[in-house]
Amino acid sequence: MLKKNLVLGSTSPFRKSILEKLNIPFQCAKPDIDETPQINESSVALVERLAIEKAKAVARQHPDALIIGSDQVALCDDEILGKPHNFENGVIQLKKFSGKTVMFYTGLCVYDSKTKKTLSIVEPFNVHFNVLSQQDIENYLHAEQPYNCAGSFKSEGLGICLFKKLEGNDPNTLIGLPLIQLVALLKEHGLDVLAQQ
Repeated sequence: MLKKNLVLGSTSPFRKSILEKLNIPFQCAKPDIDETPQINESSVALVERLAIEKAKAVARQHPDALIIGSDQVALCDDEILGKPHNFENGVIQLKKFSGKTVMFYTGLCVYDSKTKKTLSIVEPFNVHFNVLSQQDIENYLHAEQPYNCAGSFKSEGLGICLFKKLEGNDPNTLIGLPLIQLVALLKEHGLDVLAQQ
């Protein structure tokens, strides 16, 4: 049995509920970092850097733990889009996505705060949007209020009505935590999820 604590460097209720699927004990900790993109930083580089920074920020409070960091952005017409934070921005994002394919990138890091071993990946996911009317967008946003979600929707909820097709290796990726990749990274750190059951 692995003796290390597992820490999710996130206060996202979505990531927490995904990690609970693995049926192993973990704690949550808030990573306090600046998420501003660097000049000319690509979306892939941004989410990988932020996932690593989130994990390392939490390491100060957890000096002997495996720490999971994750970050996500949407990329539409070469523009990086994050969380809308309010109704007006949600409308702008969903109008922009209407009838288009939007690429979501989720950065994932597992960091051993004792040995400093850092493993990270970026998992892509394509979302093909229906053509959305102004009424569709407003109805959806009023119903689900997804203002804390990159891309202004919750794919695990009513957001599914916005899509024509989803393409990716792991549906959990779109919600914010690529579990298939996480299980593989934990195993590389010596934590076998099935052996922990």
